[in-house]
Amino acid sequence: MTNSYSVTIHNRQTGQTDTVWVPDNRYILHSAEKRGVKLPFSCRNGACTTCAVRVRSGQIYQPEAMGLSPHLREEGYALICVGYARCDLELETQDEDEVYELQFGRYFGKGKVRPGLPLDED
Repeated sequence: MTNSYSVTIHNRQTGQTDTVWVPDNRYILHSAEKRGVKLPFSCRNGACTTCAVRVRSGQIYQPEAMGLSPHLREEGYALICVGYARCDLELETQDEDEVYELQFGRYFGKGKVRPGLPLDED
């Protein structure tokens, strides 16, 4: 038997809040889209951070979320393109660049890439 959960999503980019019912065997992003909710996404494979949310309350099951480190998951981040609701949820969309920086920033010793700067010559 499939359970459905209430998922409230606060979209920081648009200022809009939507609540949708999501079956526990469907991805949150897919279910929200089927109900007309427009949310940020890109790869749909759990490999980027475009659809990243912060979990305000509840728990998301996301075994395929390759784009988030275990540390960020522990900090309450989730990818809704590959995330399943396991209870009623309250989520908040995040800025993709902010999450990307948290995820990968430490690997880039010189900080963010800035367009238009000349490359260092060896």
